[in-house]
Amino acid sequence: MEALDAKPGWTSDTFASFSTGAGQPTFAICTPFDDNPATVGNGTMIALLAGTKDKVDAMHAKALALGGTDEVAPGLRADVFYLAYFRDLDGNKIALYAPNS
Repeated sequence: MEALDAKPGWTSDTFASFSTGAGQPTFAICTPFDDNPATVGNGTMIALLAGTKDKVDAMHAKALALGGTDEVAPGLRADVFYLAYFRDLDGNKIALYAPNS
């Protein structure tokens, strides 16, 4: 989250959230409320607006350095977005993007 300039928000023993500021989207991680094991969703993906190509590159590199796996290396997609995908240690697919401007 540091690569996106996101700061911690609400936190507890079972919950952590991050955001780039008031009125902006929040990314939250928590243990399942039903007390069942966490599992990877099939067909789900989290997309995070990184804002700039440099931030996409930095966060993708950090994810891989921390043990994530590359799904799609950073690059321009359809002349619309600069985009990268990785999977976290649990197998969740995460996209990072910046507008192509």
